[in-house]
Amino acid sequence: MFLKEIRLNQNIDRDMDHYPFSIPSLRPDCFPLSTDQPVTFLIGENGSGKSTLMEAVAIERGYNPSGGSQHIQYDYVPTESSLADHIQLSWNKKTREGFFFRAETFFNFASELDVMKEQPTGAPAYDRYGGKSLHQQSHGESFLSLFANGLGSGLFLFDEPEAALSPQRQLSFLSILHERVTSQESQFIIASHSPILLSYPDAVIYQLSPEGIQQVNYQETEHYRITKDFLNNPEAFHRHLF
Repeated sequence: MFLKEIRLNQNIDRDMDHYPFSIPSLRPDCFPLSTDQPVTFLIGENGSGKSTLMEAVAIERGYNPSGGSQHIQYDYVPTESSLADHIQLSWNKKTREGFFFRAETFFNFASELDVMKEQPTGAPAYDRYGGKSLHQQSHGESFLSLFANGLGSGLFLFDEPEAALSPQRQLSFLSILHERVTSQESQFIIASHSPILLSYPDAVIYQLSPEGIQQVNYQETEHYRITKDFLNNPEAFHRHLF
């Protein structure tokens, strides 16, 4: 694998009462975090630090915080935390290839491709993304078009790739993921809420919580247990909720 582990720089003073270090899963005793496997998932409740950590790794890696690769850089509205200034990435071997996919800012990346297409040298702008503007496809289709056409070898950081995907399309994503893992030299770190995606065989799952970061098995995750229990007896949940 390319990325061996994520470390927190121990030599820099930080205010533990303020964001991002006020998030329990981003405190010093949670690191280093091993990523030395083909597929690593980050899970946790909203606000647990998943996206903040993914963003910091992407910035330290040289990707645009709004999404993209090292080869596609563009202007964005700065909203990132200071975490990237405090982490270090430990490598087995470095690569310039890869991509940072961020569901909430994917519109920005798709728009940048359209801008590139209008440039004098912009003919191949869509080539790796299905051959046409991502804005000319539905939200889910544009996601899947990127996953199916834009992934080769390298380090891929995905923040909630399931956001616009139907359950059937999530299964398609699993198929694409497996193809890249088995036939390409690819490594994936994925922040997700999807019990479908989390089922990927032999993936390492880290749960970010008020207790820090713990490695968990698939069937131990709340994503699996709540979904399973709900599908088995939705009426029980309705009685409690309503």
